[in-house]
Amino acid sequence: VQLVESGGGLVQPGGSLRLSCAASGGMPSRYRIAWFRQPPGQEREGLAAIERDGDTRTKDSVKDRFTVSRDSATNTLYLQMDSLKPEDTATYFCAADSYYRAPGLWFLPKSYLWWGQGTQVTVS
Repeated sequence: VQLVESGGGLVQPGGSLRLSCAASGGMPSRYRIAWFRQPPGQEREGLAAIERDGDTRTKDSVKDRFTVSRDSATNTLYLQMDSLKPEDTATYFCAADSYYRAPGLWFLPKSYLWWGQGTQVTVS
């Protein structure tokens, strides 16, 4: 499985960005795909995840501003980010995995096998 993120860039506070994650290489019959971010010098943080059956989780701290969605036909995951703040500055990654995990584990990096290379988001 290959994951390629796009859509990052420089945006002013209060602005919006839409990130995309294109998955290729044959997604397994069961999978979960997620967005993470990693600010400079900090740990990777899970933001939102979707399972193949559509079950979705979004981290409470961003759910009022960030919306995760997917296009199953093209295996593309999206993250719509609105009302961006300087503290949203980070490298944003998508990740995927094929094993069952309880929802409480969906935001842990260790719950994912495949990772994209990341896309930089700078809010300034």
